[in-house]
Amino acid sequence: MRKKRMKKMLFFPLLLSLLVVSFAGCGGEDKTGVPILMAYISAEGTKIVEEEYYLESVSVGSQVNEVLNQLSTAPAKMEYTAPLSQGIEVLDVTVGEDSVALNLSREYSQMDSITEILTRASIVRSLTQIESITYVSIQVEGSDIRDNDGELVGRMTADSFIDNSGEEISTYEKTTIRLYFANEDGTALKAVNRTLAYNTNIAMERLVLEELIKGPTSTNTEVGALLSADTKVVSVLVKDNVCYVNLDETFLTYSTSVEPEVVIYGIVDTLCELSNVSRVQFSVNGDSNVVFGEDISLNTEFTKDLSYVETE
Repeated sequence: MRKKRMKKMLFFPLLLSLLVVSFAGCGGEDKTGVPILMAYISAEGTKIVEEEYYLESVSVGSQVNEVLNQLSTAPAKMEYTAPLSQGIEVLDVTVGEDSVALNLSREYSQMDSITEILTRASIVRSLTQIESITYVSIQVEGSDIRDNDGELVGRMTADSFIDNSGEEISTYEKTTIRLYFANEDGTALKAVNRTLAYNTNIAMERLVLEELIKGPTSTNTEVGALLSADTKVVSVLVKDNVCYVNLDETFLTYSTSVEPEVVIYGIVDTLCELSNVSRVQFSVNGDSNVVFGEDISLNTEFTKDLSYVETE
């Protein structure tokens, strides 16, 4: 590992620096140091697991190094995997007042999407256990990392790994979903297959809606968004093969460059790609007695209609 560069070092107040916390350990032995929860990856590579660890270092910079060393060392428990022990090298570390910036070797970018997200979550959640560290950013060979959609990740907090229901991200699976976006002039739909790693705590129908709201990735230049990126999913549930989609009022401010029928059936056709959905019922803040566009009543159940899909 190359020598790490510390741009700015901070120190705890004297009282905290002198504090030594003792905890009862196994076999009656005492453990000393500052307790944190070190985040590892399960041996199956599907979720984050945490183990209590006691920091021996005192200064923030030294604690950052100690955490990174632990994340680079194979843990004693065989069912845990240290995220940085798989050939990833820490090239540079910069510690700020409330942040840590890491520059990692190119091996990081060679991981599959699930492993990358779990590795990122493990690093961030471990480092933000250190008092005063709130933000973590990651680069690979000096370049900012991007997510599955090609968007810059930027600075992360522990809350960056909380799902829409408020639950901590734990277990992931990989899936490929088919999304229908608008064509270039907004008169028809075009299908886009998107492969992503998702938190299994999230219902698939919500995941699909959230991906539609995110819109096309920066690499999908031949399709356009159906919905405003500010659209909020109030609720979504499936009962008897009907998907009840409740969106906020932002849904009604669809892009005037996309025909209303294209917006509606982009959502309907996407949801009907799921095996448990055959019909879609819309509402806006719980009210289905709403007209979308000029004359599309939402007080009905919509079924899949691929006639709006542009043919090759």
